[in-house]
Amino acid sequence: MRIALTGATGTVGGQVARLLAPRYDLSCLTRSPERAAARLPGPGLTVETDLDDISSLTRALAGADALLAVTFDPLRDTHDEHLLTAARRAGVRHVVKVSALAVADPGAQDAITRWQRACEERVRASGLSWTLLRPRAFMSNCLDWTRSVREEGVVRTLHGSSANSCVDPRDVAAAAARALTSPACAGRAYALTGPAPLSARQQAAQLAEVLGRPVRHEELTEAEALARWRARYPDALAAALLESADRQARGAKSAVDHGVREAIGREPGTFRAWARRHGAAFRTEEAEAVGNAVEKAAEKPPAVPVEAQTSA
Repeated sequence: MRIALTGATGTVGGQVARLLAPRYDLSCLTRSPERAAARLPGPGLTVETDLDDISSLTRALAGADALLAVTFDPLRDTHDEHLLTAARRAGVRHVVKVSALAVADPGAQDAITRWQRACEERVRASGLSWTLLRPRAFMSNCLDWTRSVREEGVVRTLHGSSANSCVDPRDVAAAAARALTSPACAGRAYALTGPAPLSARQQAAQLAEVLGRPVRHEELTEAEALARWRARYPDALAAALLESADRQARGAKSAVDHGVREAIGREPGTFRAWARRHGAAFRTEEAEAVGNAVEKAAEKPPAVPVEAQTSA
């Protein structure tokens, strides 16, 4: 069985590659094979292509049986259309789309969620067999706090007491790996959450327990949070993230679903367990470099956010 992956150097795709490489023929689609090769579990896995070029995608997907579709840019909504067009032309039979749990909430109308809904609609209408993975926010988003925790013992967020049933990316990757290889997952949408809702204040407290030193939470104002997002993303995405954070403050992201158990047959991982695996990143730069650099690189968020990774 041949499996094609997009986003193979990102939060989920890299872990999917490591899970599947020992048993399946993988093609990791990327614009930068040399850079991607350093993050993948073995040589010869990369195929150079471009999500803006249907012809190159069709060539890259030739012979693939299944495709993991991870796209990153809500401001360029053609990437999913190109992938699906190329997949049909190349004879791909099954596509697994990483979406976001926010799409199931009628009250979620921010620009990023609307983009994810449109992506799902394209998958459903593609004529291909499909599986939809809808994660809540990734626990790995907390890696954005590493510097402030190391240097100040501080986590700063907006709406720090609001809860999110965030999910371990490792569980999302395991669900993706099964969906790519098991016909039993076809035609299903999995709501992927952690085992309990947590606020940023609670996450900071658990980090403190793992690290053995104080970590406090400081509340950002709405203006401060928006300024931080605008420094990283276009204004339209920053506004969407603010709208999503306000929805979380109203309790929209605290529900726990059973999609992880349904997809992979075990309970989802806890935030405390995730924090233990990544504790070195929050201690010192030296410890991070020695103990956690490779895994952290694999979980680094993309330049433009998938909604699930930032705010689902």
